[in-house]
Amino acid sequence: MCLIALAWHVHPRYPLLLIANRDEYHARPTAPAAVHPDAAQVFGGRDLEKGGSWLLASARGRMAAVTNVRLPQPVDPAAASRGQLVSEFVLARDSAAGYGEQLAARAAHYAHFNLLAWDGAELVYAGTHPEYETQRLQPGVHVLSNAGLNSPWPKALRLRQRLRDWLDHEHGSTAMIEPLFAALADREQARDAELPDTGVGIERERFLSAPFIVGADYGTRCSTIVLANDEEIDFTERRFGPLGNYLGEVRQTLSR
Repeated sequence: MCLIALAWHVHPRYPLLLIANRDEYHARPTAPAAVHPDAAQVFGGRDLEKGGSWLLASARGRMAAVTNVRLPQPVDPAAASRGQLVSEFVLARDSAAGYGEQLAARAAHYAHFNLLAWDGAELVYAGTHPEYETQRLQPGVHVLSNAGLNSPWPKALRLRQRLRDWLDHEHGSTAMIEPLFAALADREQARDAELPDTGVGIERERFLSAPFIVGADYGTRCSTIVLANDEEIDFTERRFGPLGNYLGEVRQTLSR
């Protein structure tokens, strides 16, 4: 998962509203969003290469999502999979704050990550770069990409504004999420002057700068919208192949 925007206690019906794109190599084995094989109350996609997930939700009122941190250094092949954090939290019963606190002792075992954890009451962020930190999110619209929480990367700012625009024209029905998928489908790259410098070179920075990344080998694999309240969690995923070709959609409502 490489780009997330969320509204926390902003929407009148859904205290948690999350929209996200997962960017990954197209050859990496992936299972589309479905009921989790180890827990019938859990729903989301799965990474079939290293296990875990980038985004999962549970009918018990839990959700977690993870992004990597873009750094010039190669990832340590011995590092534990970040996706395991998502599965671990959603399948557990720890509070989000408690999970963030206990994760501090072992966070260095994982490649650098940003983690969002929701326990039905609190939404917590945990990140490891430049050093481990965790915080309870305050109400508002937040964004997360491959830097720290609310870092002003162009694609993060654009997606946040699109989400704010949607919220300003309140949509009371889950059928009205099409503008949010349109925001996630934005393929416009940022201007060079706006690009971050993460050490990967200007061509790669340009390629990665659009909210929706289009490539033959690497790109946006899925777009997901999660709407959660005290009664239900509505989870919709759209999948894409090389060059952004549409592969299908799945939608599931989890009753709490």
